[in-house]
Amino acid sequence: MKIEEQIVIAIDTLKYSYVPYSNFRVAAALLAKNGQVYTGCNIENASYTPTNCAERTAFFKAVSEGVREFQSIVIVGGKEGVLTDICPPCGVCRQVMMEFCDPKTFQIILATSPENYKVLTLEEMLPYGFGPGNLNVGAFSNS
Repeated sequence: MKIEEQIVIAIDTLKYSYVPYSNFRVAAALLAKNGQVYTGCNIENASYTPTNCAERTAFFKAVSEGVREFQSIVIVGGKEGVLTDICPPCGVCRQVMMEFCDPKTFQIILATSPENYKVLTLEEMLPYGFGPGNLNVGAFSNS
């Protein structure tokens, strides 16, 4: 799948965000290594703590269906869904990515349009990240 196609999917997913408090819409399109795309949007809650980010929504959908190998994620977001600047993932989402992705190869694509995007690895976004390799239980090593 081309990056631009993945960006279009993420942008289309913005409409599903449930954001009555912040009005800041975020959407993600997570590409699994099997070619399947899992989408996610942010879902707010009046109590704030139960709010779920778009990135984690996409990951949890995939993992709940038995998928655990990922290639990349596109993240888009902005106030009222207007994409004026890139929208990087929060620390909690980066940590979830560390659980399931090789930090050296997993790509995080921050976009405002199919023509305007930035590609970073998870390692670049989360240097010295703590993952399964730190506990000697996973396939990835952070050394």
